[in-house]
Parts: sequence; C-alpha cells; structure tokens
Amino acid sequence: MTTWTTDDIPDQSGKLVIITGATGGLGLETALVLAAKGAEVVLAARNPTKGAEAERLIRARHPGADVRFDLLDLGDLSSIAAFADRQLEAGRPIDILINNAGVMALPKRLTTADGFEMQFGTNYLSHFALTGRLLPLLSATHSRHEGARVVQLSSIAHRGGRIRLDDPNYEKTAYKPWPVYQQSKLAMLMFAIELDRRSQAQGWKLTSAAAHPGFARTDLIANGPAQSGAGGLMMAAGRLLQPFISHSAADGALPTLLAATGPTVKGGDYYGPQRVMEMKGPPGPAEIKPQARDAEVARRLWAESERLTGVHYG
Repeated sequence: MTTWTTDDIPDQSGKLVIITGATGGLGLETALVLAAKGAEVVLAARNPTKGAEAERLIRARHPGADVRFDLLDLGDLSSIAAFADRQLEAGRPIDILINNAGVMALPKRLTTADGFEMQFGTNYLSHFALTGRLLPLLSATHSRHEGARVVQLSSIAHRGGRIRLDDPNYEKTAYKPWPVYQQSKLAMLMFAIELDRRSQAQGWKLTSAAAHPGFARTDLIANGPAQSGAGGLMMAAGRLLQPFISHSAADGALPTLLAATGPTVKGGDYYGPQRVMEMKGPPGPAEIKPQARDAEVARRLWAESERLTGVHYG
C-alpha cells in the first residue's frame, strides 16, 4: 500500500474519542493527532496530575483543542464502572474507543484491586469490561454516516501467546513475565476479532480492529519489562540494536491511528509497522497468528471474561 501518514486522516470534527492511558507514550501521541484533526478527545487515565499536564501539552501544540481528562483506573472494576456511568449519564455517542493502556512483563506477579493478575487484568479484562459498559454509546444511532470504531492494542508478542483457559490469572501456574504478557496481548487481538463477529451477529453497528506499535520507544519499554531470563536478554539485545529496530512513540502510534480513522478499515483488521519484522516503519496490515483466529477459544475466553468481570454484552 502507499505509505500512510497523519496527513491522510480525514477531518474528525464532531467525533468523540476516548483513549485509555492517554497521558503519556502511545496514547498521548494518538491524542495529539486526533485533537489536531478536530476530535473531542477524552484522556482516560488514573493520574490527574499527568492528565492536567497532557491537557496543557495538547492545547499548547493545538490551541483550541477540545480535550479533557477523566479518571479511569484500569486496575479497578469499580473505577471502570464509575467512568462508564459518567459517559452514559452524559449520553453522548462514542465514535472512537481506543483501548491503549497497558503494562508490560512485570517482574513479579501483582494483582489488581479485584484480584486479577495485573497484566491480564489491566491489559485485557479491564478493556473487555470498559467496552461492554460503553456498548450502548458505541452502538447508538445518530447523525454520523459510519458506525463507531473500537481499536484494541495488541503486540507482536501475541505470536508466542497462549490462552490458559484453565488458569488465565496464573493462580496455579508458575508466574513468568513474558508468557503472561504474551497471553494478555493475544487476548486483546482475539477480543478485537471476536467483538467484530458479535457486532455483525448482534447488529451493534461498530467496526472492531486492532493495532500494534512494533518496537516503539516509550516508558512501557524502559520501565516495565523484567530484567532477567529471556525477557532480560531480549531487552539487553534491544538496547544495543535500538537505533536499527525501533522507532519513536509518534511513529508507533501510526498503526493505531490508521485502525481508528482509515476509511477502508474493516472489522477484524490488524495493523502494525511494515519493516524489520514489523518492529518499525510505516503502518499497514500486520500478521495474525493462527491461535488468534481460533473461534472456539475466543468464545470460551469471552464467556470467562464475562464471568470474571460481571460485564455481560447481551
């Protein structure tokens, strides 16, 4: 495909966009672009101080930008419910939901406020719950000519992932940072594909797609990964090769922006960088490993996610 850039994004005026984890890294870069294109952008994150700083930065670069912070702690289902209730009370249909926030390869097993393993809970279950609670606003009919767009952030790490349906929270299985991270990102890609299947079957009128940033230079890479075992070796090698295999956070956000705004995006599409084994370069179609297309596992994962979160899509 022809190289796609932010210049190809159509005007987003009148659209409401919610981005999780939008106070830094990929989320902030995504918010900067969509605010510049005229969208009303909600920075959904857990730190009000960082939220205020992000608002100031966006307005400094784009005077008149319609942007606001709203509190959302993805490690707490009650915070997700409260955030969704505020949006439902406002009643504004949501045009784009970007489930961007996440944690990466935490060295020790930690848990969310609800007892979920932190990576599976924050990266995947929280976004499953959030999307389900916001579904009435995502599927609401109004004057727009297209349905809502939902984008799940996955990773090239999904390629080695496996969904442990018998122990997704690693309560009985020995905790290893990278397999757990891989599972969470595989779950996000499977969620994107299964959400599209169900939207078509149920008439939810939304387009569900996924994206990954490749190897983007963000705080997630710098602060998150375990520094021992295979993950430590990977990161040590990555630091040496970084100039050749990585790109900026702004470039890493391009696949997300394409998935969120591209006029030819279809449900179930997956986008990522096109060079150096999908670690950097301009955005385009990304490789989906067979396990991500396993409809039976996706169905069972969906049922388990509804049970764990208490959020039922109907």
